[in-house]
Amino acid sequence: MAALQSDVLVIGGGLAGIVTALECLRAGQRVALIDRDTPERLGGLALWAFGGMALVGTPLQARMKIPDTPERALADWVRFGELDPDDTYPMQWAHQYVEHSRVQVHDWLLGEGVRFMPAVNWVERGLHGDGNSLPRYHIVWGTSCELTRRMIAALRGADHGRLTLLHRHRVTQLERQAGMSSGAVAIDEQSGAEVRIDAPAVVLAMGGINGSHEEVRRNWPRDRPRPATMLNGAHPFADGRLHHLATGLGAQITHAGEMWNYAAGFPHPYPHFAGHGLSTIPCKSALWLDHRGERIGPVPLVTGFDTHWLCRRVAAQEKPWTWHLLNWRIAIKEFAISGAEHNQRIHDRQFALFLKETLFGNHRLVRQMQRESPHFLVDDTLTGLAAKMNALTQSHDVDAHVLQATADAFDANFANGAKLENDEQIRRIRHARQWGPDRLRTCKPAPLQKPGTGPFIAIQMQLVTRKSLGGLRTDLHSRVLDANDNPIPGLYCVGEAAGFGGGGACGRRSLEGTFLPGCILTARAAARSITGKENL
Repeated sequence: MAALQSDVLVIGGGLAGIVTALECLRAGQRVALIDRDTPERLGGLALWAFGGMALVGTPLQARMKIPDTPERALADWVRFGELDPDDTYPMQWAHQYVEHSRVQVHDWLLGEGVRFMPAVNWVERGLHGDGNSLPRYHIVWGTSCELTRRMIAALRGADHGRLTLLHRHRVTQLERQAGMSSGAVAIDEQSGAEVRIDAPAVVLAMGGINGSHEEVRRNWPRDRPRPATMLNGAHPFADGRLHHLATGLGAQITHAGEMWNYAAGFPHPYPHFAGHGLSTIPCKSALWLDHRGERIGPVPLVTGFDTHWLCRRVAAQEKPWTWHLLNWRIAIKEFAISGAEHNQRIHDRQFALFLKETLFGNHRLVRQMQRESPHFLVDDTLTGLAAKMNALTQSHDVDAHVLQATADAFDANFANGAKLENDEQIRRIRHARQWGPDRLRTCKPAPLQKPGTGPFIAIQMQLVTRKSLGGLRTDLHSRVLDANDNPIPGLYCVGEAAGFGGGGACGRRSLEGTFLPGCILTARAAARSITGKENL
């Protein structure tokens, strides 16, 4: 067996692992970084992500007259996430996030050359106004892919012969000597050769558990509905194996049943792995229907308020899919797919074209999905659309008359003018449009069957797994804690593997955009602890 010596061993080449390695290299440490994927996919899920970040007290918020403070953000965070005040380490990390996301994430990224789009979006407002009380969602210009590439470039720039990168290697054993973490054994998945990496500091950065449906189902809370089938929007290598290996060293897995999934996904037309799902940013103006074509209620499902609630409502449906019913007018303004891959104008930093598509409609993406996805159905009539919906599901679930009645009932709200509208979805849309960035990509309420707005569109949606909110319990130095909450010497955990801090810093719900910053905060904390340099 080959052997390597290093000061720091980082297991996992996602954003958290890369930032940890970068900061340790800059502090003069020798670093070995193990990643299961191919060299061109170094960066993990962050390469695919959209790049939204919940940040507190930024200059952009000040320019938009958003009076945010860490105190206000913390109140929103604890209330919406339903954090237990006695859950010490998640609470500590929640405080750490709201107090330091500005300097430790926003300002640090600016120093690394990362830029943000000139608007702050307002997401996760809460079903009853109990979420983000203010807009905090900042979007990386170039998406998370640009962020990740800059971090990788910085990593290579800080190498100076002190970085060992092992691609296509899977850790099979975590080593311990005299009660201390001392390294790991990994296998080259191409050649089958084993290598032992000895290091006094081992950093677990392997992501969450949601890439494994077996783990998702095993940990799904028993008191919550679970759909029969789900798509996978997580990284397939985030399978929980290293979490269980770490428990052999005394680590604790906490809050494993808390997950940040999405309610409106459909199969990737060109999947990167089995079961690969795309998560849409659901159109606020679309009618969210059950498998029969009837509107889900009594409270209509509308995105942008409470994703956790949406997932529970979708999971409780009789069949594991729902339908979004909309028209072309709605689709070109509101339809979007989360992630870097399908946000070309932001990904490629084409501001003029981004502005054009925002103002005049993103016909390009809608036509692309019409062409590529069998789950994206288009027809000139509701009768024809119902037939296509049934053909896709190989059923007679959707009665054309029922679908027509659903559309007619919604459109009846507009018959006597805005003063006599009485529909919760319309009220939520009007509320969302009060904020400028939301107004730009949310249609003014109008009848679904308004002449000139067709053709009609139906999108078959499923729940898609994404991020783990639980993980290994850690302290504010990202040190892994044992059953007595004592640090395990030499063992650290960062990013999603640590539940973004403390084994569950977000609680049951995220304010959205807390994941990339959580990776950076936990990674930089680990590097400071390992190197003893508080100025990192």
